[in-house]
Amino acid sequence: MEEVLLISRFITRSLILLSLWFLCFPPGVVCDTGNVSASSNSSSKPKVINIGALFTLNSVLGEAANRAIQAAVDDVNSDPTILNGVQLKLLISDTNCSGFIGTMEALQLMESDVVVAIGPQSSGIAHVISHVVNELHVPLLSFGATDPTLSSMQYPYFLRTTPSDHFQMYAIADIVDYYGWREVIAIFVDDDYGRSGISVLGDALAKKRAKISYKAAFSPGDTESKINDLLVEVNLMESRVYVVHVNPDTGLNIFSVANALNMMGSGYVWIATDWLPSYLDSKDAVDSNTMNILQGVIALRHYTPDTDLKKSFMSKWNNLKYKGSAGHAGFNSYALYAYDSVWLAAHALDVFLNEGGNLSFSYDPKLHDTNGSMLHLASLRVFNGGEQLLQTLLRMNFTGVSGQIQFDPDKHLVHPAYDVLNIVGTGTRRIGYWSNYSHLSVVPPETLYTKPPNISTGSQHLYSVIWPGDTTSTPRGWVFPNNGQPLRIAVPNRVGYKEFASKDKSPQGVRGYCIDVFEAAISLLPYAVPRTYMLYGDGKRNPSYNELVSRVAQNVYDAAVGDITIVTNRTKIVDFTQPYMESGLVVVALVKEAKSNPWAFLKPFTAEMWFVTALFFLFVGAVVWILEHRINSEFRGPPRRQLITVCWFSFSTMFFSHRENTVSSLGRMLTSGIQGIDSLISSTEPIGIQDGSFAFNYLVDELNIAQSRIVKLKNPEAYLRALKLGPKKGGVAAIVDELPYVELFLSNTNCLYRIVGPEFTKSGWGFAFQRDSPLAVDMSTAILQLSENGDLQKIHNKWLTHSECSSQVNQVDENQLSLNSFWGLFLICGIACVLSLTIFCCRVFTQYRRFSPEDEESEIETIEPSRSSRRSIRSTSFKQIIDFVDKKEEEIKEMLKRKNSNSNKQQTSIHSFSDGQASSPS
Repeated sequence: MEEVLLISRFITRSLILLSLWFLCFPPGVVCDTGNVSASSNSSSKPKVINIGALFTLNSVLGEAANRAIQAAVDDVNSDPTILNGVQLKLLISDTNCSGFIGTMEALQLMESDVVVAIGPQSSGIAHVISHVVNELHVPLLSFGATDPTLSSMQYPYFLRTTPSDHFQMYAIADIVDYYGWREVIAIFVDDDYGRSGISVLGDALAKKRAKISYKAAFSPGDTESKINDLLVEVNLMESRVYVVHVNPDTGLNIFSVANALNMMGSGYVWIATDWLPSYLDSKDAVDSNTMNILQGVIALRHYTPDTDLKKSFMSKWNNLKYKGSAGHAGFNSYALYAYDSVWLAAHALDVFLNEGGNLSFSYDPKLHDTNGSMLHLASLRVFNGGEQLLQTLLRMNFTGVSGQIQFDPDKHLVHPAYDVLNIVGTGTRRIGYWSNYSHLSVVPPETLYTKPPNISTGSQHLYSVIWPGDTTSTPRGWVFPNNGQPLRIAVPNRVGYKEFASKDKSPQGVRGYCIDVFEAAISLLPYAVPRTYMLYGDGKRNPSYNELVSRVAQNVYDAAVGDITIVTNRTKIVDFTQPYMESGLVVVALVKEAKSNPWAFLKPFTAEMWFVTALFFLFVGAVVWILEHRINSEFRGPPRRQLITVCWFSFSTMFFSHRENTVSSLGRMLTSGIQGIDSLISSTEPIGIQDGSFAFNYLVDELNIAQSRIVKLKNPEAYLRALKLGPKKGGVAAIVDELPYVELFLSNTNCLYRIVGPEFTKSGWGFAFQRDSPLAVDMSTAILQLSENGDLQKIHNKWLTHSECSSQVNQVDENQLSLNSFWGLFLICGIACVLSLTIFCCRVFTQYRRFSPEDEESEIETIEPSRSSRRSIRSTSFKQIIDFVDKKEEEIKEMLKRKNSNSNKQQTSIHSFSDGQASSPS
């Protein structure tokens, strides 16, 4: 809105001044300015083409641009390969650093039927003139107007031949991020150029999680006294990183005043945009006092490749041919862009004419005088080929002294790049480059264009910098503000667990484990931190920690110190330090050891399951017996063993798949039935939590536990009462709280309560600071130092001592089993073994009595009855019995079968012999 009002004022003033011009100089007496020789209706090829130049001659950029533009026109006119003999005629107008005068000069220049206008270098004047060229269809090539908003579609005929400040501000944001700074103060001139550039800087820093903490604007004509007041105010603030975006003609005043205020010393960071190198490069020699003031400043300068064309131009620049009678103007990057602007116009006009373009003009019916108006707007004519010439300009692609001249779809020059400079000694030192392709690098940008783009953090590099104060140590970039305000630190006013943080009568006002950790970390910082502790809460109940963190985010407090858990929703609004205490939610329940049951091994299965299992194994046993006794010997070997293996696998699977349940049923048991968070979720019993804890939101929002089940408890005494009462008498079944609190609680319960199940969340405690506070980073480093040197553990031992009962029920002890748990199983197994062994021995002795070793060794002989009757009972040795047992079942059966067969034969022989004797004569 401000820009629109400014433009309206400029146009109104210009029209008023234009009316005065026409009153003094009617159209009939206008001096001949030597404009385009072709008539408005002529279609023949012209011999002279008028191009205009609009810029401030008496300025750092204007002096260099003036020489460059004139040199370019001379070079184009002397080059027979371009425009085929058509000469360019340069018409220069001085805008005198005034939007009003610039508008007037632009209107006068347009009367001369120029086909292209070059300039201006001022963004404010470019805004106003762009409206004029839009109406008259004359392309405006600006070598110095870097305001990013000029690239908008509002100005179709504005074409920038120099990189936009959009890229320069992103380069500064990358530098700020590279050194780890999070806040900067912008010092800028309050005009279109300054405001627009700083606006883009804010957007670029936001993408790096940094910000502009303060915008210090001043008017171009402000005195040193006003600048002094501005810098005094800035120096009272926290940030020590200053970005200076001003005009080269007046910018040095900022550094002169800053030096007088001792703001150019150690600890300060000054980053200047391209205006500073442009000023230094434009001078043949800069006085030593100025260079002494600028020591340690980082600055950006347009990067232009060191091509042969550029070297040739610089050689000519040093020749008197490019020096005017008014004196010598030093070379700077804007001179290169001004020179290339003329060549861009020449190349485009050459293509335009070769494609049949017509340099003709016509009157716009909208520009006419009515009711006796003296403005004489009818003298302004529209360039008929303006649109065609504009499109020709946009598709040009050639190499100039500044590098490749080619436009992208947004009308920006391709490959914008900058030198990153460090001002030291009597000159500047290049510490790297920035390009829109790969950002910060120590390698020239053109060598990176052939490689894939890489903008990762690890690929960003710069050489070392000598900072203000002649130091190579990177400044921290911030200090505590010098306005007498100490750091406001909120401490939760707890009701229970006061070991962590509580009110105290000491001058400090607070005490506890968390306070000691914070003080120890503060003492490790290389700077003083003025601070005051402020209790948060009424002391009657624990405060809400979510509200406490919100107060920090709302700038009510600068930080919060205490037992503050780092959770996701809090990290979105504040910055936490490195955790100084590990934490997590656990479940506490009443635990007592039950006597072991000798028949507890039966518990995994019900009676019905055991009955079915018994039937199953009886069936399997019957099948095995049938296979053993009814199938021939060829099938009785390996297949039977495979079936037995299958049966054993089935049996072991049933038991080992439930081994954890079996073991847990044999070990210690919980009287409440709570074994962890899962069983607690599935139950409907009340759950106790600490008042003010984040556990409430976690249980309700994450675990979907009904709010009606949750009971808020104030302190450890309330924990004890609730657990003793139990869920049936108005108490709770279990407590859900963070591990540090639980450890303290359990240390005073005589082992009546235990942690059941594992931690089901993992988090930690940290100190909360406002977003992007650099103190959070330094405190994190200090906490790591405390952890590494052992001081953190010493503070822990001082405040948080607990007995062994505070630890979780040991899983090994819980699962250990005694003889009492298994003597019933051993009894069953022993009886089964004794019965089996007895049956086996009886069977073996029965078989052995039926078997005689001599029967195996001797052949069947005829035995006389008298001899068999007289045979005595043989004595049997132990070795013979063992040998008999070792024999295979098949061998024994075979021997018994043969013995039975022999016995039958013997009996038959005996009967035959007896019958023979009975029948013989006596």
